Amino acid sequence: MTPARAVADTAAPRGAAAADTVENAAATPEREQPYGALGLKDDEYAQIREILGRRPTSGELAMYSVMWSEHCSYKSSKIYLRRFGQKVSDEMRERLMVGMGQNAGVVDIGEGWAVTFKVESHNHPSYIEPFQGAATGVGGIVRDIISMGARPVAVMDQLRFGAIDNPDTARVVHGVVSGISFYGNCLGLPNIGGETVFDAVYQGNPLVNALAVGVLRHEDLKLANASGAGNKVVLFGARTGGDGIGGASILASDTFADGGPTKRPAVQVGDPFAEKVLIECCL
Repeated sequence: MTPARAVADTAAPRGAAAADTVENAAATPEREQPYGALGLKDDEYAQIREILGRRPTSGELAMYSVMWSEHCSYKSSKIYLRRFGQKVSDEMRERLMVGMGQNAGVVDIGEGWAVTFKVESHNHPSYIEPFQGAATGVGGIVRDIISMGARPVAVMDQLRFGAIDNPDTARVVHGVVSGISFYGNCLGLPNIGGETVFDAVYQGNPLVNALAVGVLRHEDLKLANASGAGNKVVLFGARTGGDGIGGASILASDTFADGGPTKRPAVQVGDPFAEKVLIECCL
């Protein structure tokens, strides 16, 4: 077989991109990679190369960008979050059934019942695409409540927007409020309270915090643990599309500036009706 024929046999199918393998990454160290567009800084990219002893493949770079994002690693805020404490006191243990490390906290309320809470922020996505950013924020915390074996019963929100007389604030407010109410209504969950503040300090960077509450019997508690071989994995949800790609790394990083519409595809599109079906099937 001639060298030319060998290259042709191993090439990617027409219309498909060639796989960026480990071997290829090692052989092409100077290849430019879009790490900045994925939310990674220069020193972080250099550290990745040092860890691997080569440049990362395209797949590895995507994984690093997600796992090292603010959304997943809390790399910028962890130092401040530690101020809330990392240890569970004896007094807490009297009622605390599940603490840090699981999808949501669970507290015993007596007579075999427990309540579970989850709070999540969806700040940058809600500025870029207010409706979907806020809606999927609610969907994410409801998902975590379900994963504990609890039935969601209510949602709440705490919102911070820019100056009330700024035209851009009106765009964000209407979208966020509509997104939260839409998703909750589709699931049949009442919004039992909230808090809204307007201040110029939040201009261009609103805070959109949502809370979901669920109830469960003690014996129905589920933890995010699995062991042994042969476990079945079931994927349920909308088909994978272009939305949400790189959402954790791009939208939750502190590297993007203006140009909001260009980031819109990174915001997930929620599907509350699919989540409602999941609730009724599992709980």
